[in-house]
Amino acid sequence: MEAEQSGTPEAPKPAARPGGGKSPGKPGGGKSRHRRPGQASGGGPQVRGGRPRTGARVAAVQALYQSEHTGESAEAVIQQFLSHRIGGGFEDGGVPEADRPLFGTIVRSAAKHGERLDGLITQHLDADWPLMRLDPVLRALLRAACAEFAEGGGQPPARVVINEYLDIAHGFFGGEEPRFANGVLDALARALRPEEFAAGRK
Repeated sequence: MEAEQSGTPEAPKPAARPGGGKSPGKPGGGKSRHRRPGQASGGGPQVRGGRPRTGARVAAVQALYQSEHTGESAEAVIQQFLSHRIGGGFEDGGVPEADRPLFGTIVRSAAKHGERLDGLITQHLDADWPLMRLDPVLRALLRAACAEFAEGGGQPPARVVINEYLDIAHGFFGGEEPRFANGVLDALARALRPEEFAAGRK
């Protein structure tokens, strides 16, 4: 279903935000170039076929962005994706292949526990770069990942979640955002899954 028909954005396409400094709590300096997932550029990763769990996470980031952008409820956006976007092409704002139950779980968890998750993320941001100042797609990505860290019951392992969302960040961004996301995701994982980072575990 095309965006003109549904009244919703095709895919997240926010403008890049200027950054400064090298702290993990700030987006890096320099301009970034936003692109749809699956549209590799300069060697950036693609969301390839046969990775439905990655596809679920891409769709969750898109859905959380859309819910915030349009004001629609998470449940309404989930149903739109299940009916019209999952199984579609990236060029149409869809995701060719996705684990539907995982997609729904991530979006529902992020929506249900949004205030708590935002508080957790904020703890790992610099005071002069609050959550609402970040690129909205980056914000959606951090919320989706934090929901998995907080609600996943230890599975999948935190490092798997980090690597998945880093791949997704590279798919969306061509600037410093992936490096920034890496720092925040690592800090969140260590705070929410400390047992996985205990001495002697690698």
